[in-house]
Amino acid sequence: MYRNTGCVVINYEQRKIQLTGGSTYIISLPIKWVRGCDLNPGDTLMLIPQSDCTLLLSAGSKIDNSKEESVVMISQEDTQEDNFRILVSHYLAGSDIIRLVSSKGFHAMDRKFFKDATRQRLIGIEVIEESRNEIVLQSLMNYQELTLDKALQNMSRLVTSMLEDVMIALKEHDLELARDIISRDNEVDRFYLLTVRQLKSAVEDPKLAEKIGIERPRQCLGYRLVTKIIEHIGDHVERIAHQIILMDSPVPEKDIVFAMGKLAQKVFADSIKAMEEKDTNYSNKVINCARKFEEYTIVYNEEKTSRCTSEQMIYIIESLKRISEYSADIAEMSINMNSERNRGE
Repeated sequence: MYRNTGCVVINYEQRKIQLTGGSTYIISLPIKWVRGCDLNPGDTLMLIPQSDCTLLLSAGSKIDNSKEESVVMISQEDTQEDNFRILVSHYLAGSDIIRLVSSKGFHAMDRKFFKDATRQRLIGIEVIEESRNEIVLQSLMNYQELTLDKALQNMSRLVTSMLEDVMIALKEHDLELARDIISRDNEVDRFYLLTVRQLKSAVEDPKLAEKIGIERPRQCLGYRLVTKIIEHIGDHVERIAHQIILMDSPVPEKDIVFAMGKLAQKVFADSIKAMEEKDTNYSNKVINCARKFEEYTIVYNEEKTSRCTSEQMIYIIESLKRISEYSADIAEMSINMNSERNRGE
């Protein structure tokens, strides 16, 4: 039977519940699904009851024993980054083994690029085999050792340290520290890609969801949005570091930009705390605190007319404002996720 739900047509089948043995309820399984999962009599299925009266049915044993494999044909006409972007898409889709294939063979520079880029920008992927025409990558990640919560904690700690250091670099015009902050953003991106991979796989694999700490599949959307916001905040800290490098001198310690930076640090740290503690009241306080940034903006605009303000400072102020706004978004997402969680209890 087919049901049209706007743009999506859902294929579903109805089954009647039967009673056997006086106390056991049974239903038959769709034969196409059974054959598609390569199931046989005696195989074990995993049943996961949901809070909304739905029942997730998974061929768990088959999933555990299989490894997703994909092939990426390297195009000589595309740039290295274009080809690497396709590799990343397979990583995010959950491929355990990724084969990079070049029909003309890999040049030494291309081979070095893909091996270095994989190690530097993706977590848990290693080169396990290579030949003239192939580079074989495999995910060696143990999801129980790095749960979603741990990945988020690592991301937020990195961003927190970057925020603290970027204000020091601004005050002291420390260009070496600014460059170090820029390199740290690559680590934030690595954890972001890992969490996207985890969440995509968790939607399809209930056992994996349990391993990484997801209680219900619908939580994946909330976490996906939060990780993207944290990644955006890291990008804005990186942009501030770039602007510092372009500046000619340090900024006076009494400048209002440091009060703005302190507020941005506090709002971000508090938004992460509110999410970790699942505290709705605290999340509301974080959102209200973030609104204080507008007061600083008014003062800054008034003072701007009586002093020379560089183009770099304008960009820095804008990024700090965006960091505060994004942090408020995390707090708001925390409220929404708490409501979903409470409804399911």
